[in-house]
Amino acid sequence: MFGSSGDLGIRRDGTHASHLVVEADAVVEKPKTVSWEEAAGIGVPFVTAMEGFRRAGVPKSGETVLVFGVNGKVGQAAVQIATWQGARVIGVVRRTEAYEGHSSAPVEVIDASAIDVATRVRELTGGKGADIVFNTVGDPYFQAAHKSLALRGRQILIAAIDRIVQFNILEFYRGQHTYVGIDTLGLSSVATGAVLRDLGPGFASGHLKPFPIGANAIYPLERAKEAYVAVAGSSRDRVILKP
Repeated sequence: MFGSSGDLGIRRDGTHASHLVVEADAVVEKPKTVSWEEAAGIGVPFVTAMEGFRRAGVPKSGETVLVFGVNGKVGQAAVQIATWQGARVIGVVRRTEAYEGHSSAPVEVIDASAIDVATRVRELTGGKGADIVFNTVGDPYFQAAHKSLALRGRQILIAAIDRIVQFNILEFYRGQHTYVGIDTLGLSSVATGAVLRDLGPGFASGHLKPFPIGANAIYPLERAKEAYVAVAGSSRDRVILKP
């Protein structure tokens, strides 16, 4: 069994003890295809991505999902989930690079440093735009995301840098848009368990794959401080504590 939480180890101390009491619904069965180390790396990225889609509407075949920050861990998780569900995915990067993660279908990539994102999205969708925009970066891409939305499109937001953006209310209501804010820190262990249960069939079928865990990213408990420093330094590795 494994689980995750916006509470344990974040708002509540004691998570690194030898034993921990949690609600039964807070843990789910670990897929046999996933190692314990890989399961430890699933939590935040996949829960954030899935909770975003649960709130905005799980993408389906025929829909287009646009992911800003596609090579970040939440971006990659969003791609995996969307392509598992049969949606078409377009990814956005800030420099020339290919999509780095697993996917159940091809992912078209737009280099935001070389081309106007919204214009290209309209070209790729026959003028329609994206049904769902998963904005993992926040305000730097807010306008591009807004202008890429299809009629009744939904934008999912999980991060901010400068926090304040200009907001065109007229375009918002005439486009019949929906903005969804996701904060997994606010999810309890039980709520997170419910999200992980929705993801289980995807990992069991192989449509979803855990992130690779590098040997140098696994820390014993005695080196916990180093592990937290690595995370605070925006390491692109999934950092794991292994007592």
